[in-house]
Amino acid sequence: MKRITGKTKDATLIEMTNTADAHVEENNGLLSISDRETPLPGNQELGTLEQNKDSVYFRDGKRRIDFVLSYVDDKDGDKKAERRRLFEANLEKTGLHLELEDKSESDDRKTYYLKIHAPWEVLGTFADVLKIKVPFKASDIHKAREGSLNWLTRPFRLPPDIMSSEPDYFTAPFDKRKADFFLIKDQETFFPPSTRNRIVYYILTHCPYYKEDRKEKDKTGIKRLLSNSTYTSAYPLHDCRYWKKADQTLCESERYHLYKHWARFLCFYKEQPLNLISKEICDPTIGGKIVMCPLCDKKCSYWKLNSTCLSSWQAHLFDNEGTVFFAIFMGIWVTLFLEFWKRRQARLEYEWDLVHFEEEQQQLQMRPEFELKCTNKRLNPITQEMEPYLPLTSKCARFFVSGATVLFWTCLIVACIMGVIAYRLAVYAAFARLMKDSPTSKIQLVGSLINPQLATSVTASCINFVIILILNFLYEHVAIWITDMEIPKTHLEYENKLTTKMFMFQFVNYYSSCFYVAFFKGKFVGYPGKYTYMFGSHLRNEECAPGGCLIELTTQLVIVMVGKQLVGNIQEALLPLLKNWWISRKGRSHPEGQYSRWEQDHDLQSFSQFGLFYEYLEMVIQFGFITLFVASFPLAPLLALFNNILEVRLDAWKFTTQFRRPVAAKARNIGAWNEILNVVAILSVVTNAFIMAFTSDMIPRLVYLYAYHPGEEATMAGYINNSLSVYEISDLRVNNRPDEEENPAWFNANITTCRYRDYRYPPGHHRQYTHTMQFWHILAAKMAFIIIMEHVVFVVKFFVAWLIPDVPSEVKARIKRERHLVQEYLHTYEVEKLKMQMSQSFCVTSETTSLLPSTPDKLDVLSERT
Repeated sequence: MKRITGKTKDATLIEMTNTADAHVEENNGLLSISDRETPLPGNQELGTLEQNKDSVYFRDGKRRIDFVLSYVDDKDGDKKAERRRLFEANLEKTGLHLELEDKSESDDRKTYYLKIHAPWEVLGTFADVLKIKVPFKASDIHKAREGSLNWLTRPFRLPPDIMSSEPDYFTAPFDKRKADFFLIKDQETFFPPSTRNRIVYYILTHCPYYKEDRKEKDKTGIKRLLSNSTYTSAYPLHDCRYWKKADQTLCESERYHLYKHWARFLCFYKEQPLNLISKEICDPTIGGKIVMCPLCDKKCSYWKLNSTCLSSWQAHLFDNEGTVFFAIFMGIWVTLFLEFWKRRQARLEYEWDLVHFEEEQQQLQMRPEFELKCTNKRLNPITQEMEPYLPLTSKCARFFVSGATVLFWTCLIVACIMGVIAYRLAVYAAFARLMKDSPTSKIQLVGSLINPQLATSVTASCINFVIILILNFLYEHVAIWITDMEIPKTHLEYENKLTTKMFMFQFVNYYSSCFYVAFFKGKFVGYPGKYTYMFGSHLRNEECAPGGCLIELTTQLVIVMVGKQLVGNIQEALLPLLKNWWISRKGRSHPEGQYSRWEQDHDLQSFSQFGLFYEYLEMVIQFGFITLFVASFPLAPLLALFNNILEVRLDAWKFTTQFRRPVAAKARNIGAWNEILNVVAILSVVTNAFIMAFTSDMIPRLVYLYAYHPGEEATMAGYINNSLSVYEISDLRVNNRPDEEENPAWFNANITTCRYRDYRYPPGHHRQYTHTMQFWHILAAKMAFIIIMEHVVFVVKFFVAWLIPDVPSEVKARIKRERHLVQEYLHTYEVEKLKMQMSQSFCVTSETTSLLPSTPDKLDVLSERT
């Protein structure tokens, strides 16, 4: 027998002890610790040499392999061998079974594989410690899923034999002392493989490798053994190859089914195995006769308004009245999305036995790093036990360093954005000089298709995207370093801190350029004769095109969003494919049964602890693109849909073919990501309202249509002329005027005035070049629009959120029913157990009484004598 003793109320280091009979009764090919570094060739009695090695069982074909550790001999072999010997001895003391595969049996002839099996006693003990929920009664609540329109969704469902629902049970935390209370039909299959490898991984991360007479807390856990190369890898096994079913009838073959029905792109439609432009600009008689003021000093010339015909037409695709309703719809859609996600999350939380999981795990999942680095201890007033803690002074110092680091990198991003803005201002003159609207220009056609604003915007967006990728690469390592420096106490706290830092950085990194184009570009340019410059330099602030800045925001959004998706998919698909294409070829070409299951999985990529973190981060950043700036690019949700269809199959392909099997882990919800999504949803209403008011030209057009149009009929005729102010060229400062030598055609045309986008009084007026009353009317209309839109959307959002319950009534009923049955069945169980004990005691008492004298006379005599 094997016995484990120690504290089980928290996640402190587990003390392993060994009893006198803590040896394996049956060898079955298990190697003793003393022979571990000189492994045996195998169990010849079981015919190992003839056994199919593509298996998830020990050599006896009965004990399942729950985890695999691999290592190789190297120059520092003695120290590592000693660490392995101590670590494996302590693993055996916990009751785990170990079996070693010699390097001579491996494909590379240099790698040892240590297979680990957890017997029932170990699984039961740690399932009790970790409070893992298991079935105790079949559910008696009908789960209504099928409807009258079931046939509509049938083509999108997986085959019934693949997605057949498992028996529905009520569950309760496992208690080893009451094992007969639970529905245990077979101890070997009672705990699924995901639970088994989660338990074994918990033991591996808490098992020490120091000698019994020396307590060195830093020598604890498989993570440190992997970091110092004592072991090269630690992983659970896939159940089979992904291109064929498992040979063993008891093996699940889930990997094969996932690859066949989920990971292939042709299955993209299947369910998841879970669960007004004015034509005056283009008119040559109107826009062709309007001369605009230069957009930059010296190098830029005067230009005709109709040269922006194409860009104005493009802007109309996204800048029209329908965009307002779409922005309102998206604000409501975000709420619906989050509310229905909460309901879906509640269902999964119940179905996966995660109700109240977080509260239990807060105490059980203290990070080993916190225990090792926090040497100070204090009494926990709740558990009344001494536990490590981080002093306030140390915590404040670490928080200050962390905050300063985050602030520095955020300022670095802003500095990079300012650099890109300076680039836009500097190169605009070069593009304007090359693509000026001149009758003698040899690239007049190109200049009419790609104006200086568009060319500058595209190139600046591309440069900005490259900077984003570089900063992302650098900050990933910085964020992990400063989070480790803070020494979070629990895994949940660690994930939340890292999530917050990474999202704050990525938010500034990805969205700052979009915020600049949407809310700052063209807003602080001044007017001819009194332009504003960037931080007192010779670079004039950027102006928007006659059609507005919305099309430039669209360009920025498309390049960054689509570029991120392309780069991400290439990294996720092409690089692993080039790296691991030979693995599949190797497995298919290997003789049947000779390429062992543990070697096949060893050759795959390791699934890092931040694997899912980056998947969440990618989806949340994409969520920001399709909500924060959707008014500028209504096609963003469609692009996101296409990307997600590809992303799902790509991730499925990776998980089933390229990665080792991840260690099972549970989480009650998506943690800090849920709050981030809510903040982004609320912020999206504000950003879209400001985009429609200040970036779009919709409000000025509506004010002109209903208040300033000439004649009785409301039309947009004359809007362009109304929206452009007049400036006397003779009033231009010398440094604002274009060079006459480079623009002789314009100076020979005797141009006396030029136009610019603004609402200011013309020259000769007693208030010349000051804002007209129409400017203030438009500004008031913009502010009114923001207030009205925000209030309408927020009222609808909160009403919808109130109307839709976070937890479905069906799930509430099942949770209440389960609580009731747990209490009732436990009460009945205790009563029956007490009755059985009393009956046994009564039988013993009866047997004892039958040995006493039974005649009245003898009893009287005995009573008299006493």
